[in-house]
Amino acid sequence: MNQSSVVITGMGFVSSIGCDTEAVVDHLRRGRHGFSRVELRQGVDLPIKVVGTVPGYAFPSPDVRDWVLPPESHVDLCREPSLPPHGVYAVDAAEQAIAQAGLTSDQLGDGSTGLFGASSGSPMLLRHHLSVYDKDGSQRGHPLGVVRSVAGTLNFNLAARYGIRGASCGFVSACASSSHALGSAYDEIALGRQDRMIVVGAEECAAESILPFDAMRALSTHADPDMACRPFDQARDGFVVSGGAVALVLERASLAKRAPLARLVGWGQAADGYHVASPHPEGTGIVTAMKRALQFAKVDEAAIDYVNAHATSTPAGDRAEALALRSVFGAASPAVVSTKGLTGHGLSLSGVLEAALTVLSLRGGFLPGNRNLKNPDEACEGLCLPTESMDADVKLAINNSSGFGGANVCHVLAQP
Repeated sequence: MNQSSVVITGMGFVSSIGCDTEAVVDHLRRGRHGFSRVELRQGVDLPIKVVGTVPGYAFPSPDVRDWVLPPESHVDLCREPSLPPHGVYAVDAAEQAIAQAGLTSDQLGDGSTGLFGASSGSPMLLRHHLSVYDKDGSQRGHPLGVVRSVAGTLNFNLAARYGIRGASCGFVSACASSSHALGSAYDEIALGRQDRMIVVGAEECAAESILPFDAMRALSTHADPDMACRPFDQARDGFVVSGGAVALVLERASLAKRAPLARLVGWGQAADGYHVASPHPEGTGIVTAMKRALQFAKVDEAAIDYVNAHATSTPAGDRAEALALRSVFGAASPAVVSTKGLTGHGLSLSGVLEAALTVLSLRGGFLPGNRNLKNPDEACEGLCLPTESMDADVKLAINNSSGFGGANVCHVLAQP
């Protein structure tokens, strides 16, 4: 593989901290989170009160007549009846990324461009469609109920919208899903199979997507949006779910029409082989994923300036990753930041979101801060954990992701 050949030329954001690059950078630099108090079930006092909501969009029911989209949205709901709520986010993020990369409709449809998606599907619509089947029978159901509900709905809808004739696939590895999609997209280009790839991750923040995690006791029950999410802090009590979408365009450097935003120079993955839902206590899988990524990219760990940590603000997960980072970097810790303290946890969206946020640091010469980090967990001893954003020359960075079943992924990103 030509490890220097894959560049990122387009990005698109529809997120809790903004729906364009300028707004996202402003939130990162100023340490402004994207959390709001919400009522997930009308009239029901649930313990989960804070969510990372997406400004300008609202999907209060399965009925598209109730949906609210911002004026700048590229989606016509009358013409795209198979789109779920997170598919709407995904289209608007993809349009930004495609425009920034300068891709034409001919390039999208000539077989040289592929598309990988990552989401958990639409639990809200799945619940609705199944309830209709139970009540009235399958013949009364929505004819597109399957393709607008299941986990592959992103690649189904976007591949059709953009006339993709290259690789098209959906990835499902929980919170590592879009990181697997991004790494596999790198391989498609580096192996010569595709000239470019679009990678899109998206999730909804409906009650059906959020509340199952409450049953696992994984969510923060803090009622104050300013304090609910606190990765690496001793007082953390769980994560805050957020929705939205992020799209990245990856291209072979020699074919890119626009100046690259960053290089993706390698990636690695490894499983814990430990538990269906809990990380290995010592973070063994993420240690291996980081070492494999660095080895493949031919980068020494001492050269890494910044780690965008997966750290979701759960006691077990943050501790395992902190120990893993200490194992890999020893006493020479790069800056370690969990941007989930600002964005919340986008579930399968989180990997590509945080890769894009890392690109902003590489390009903008700054590090975001660990919001709400007052008293670091003792497992973080020796790690460099900035609490405020700061100017910094970030030349090389890694982005970590972990998911159920102990799936771990690490990307290595560099300045162009």
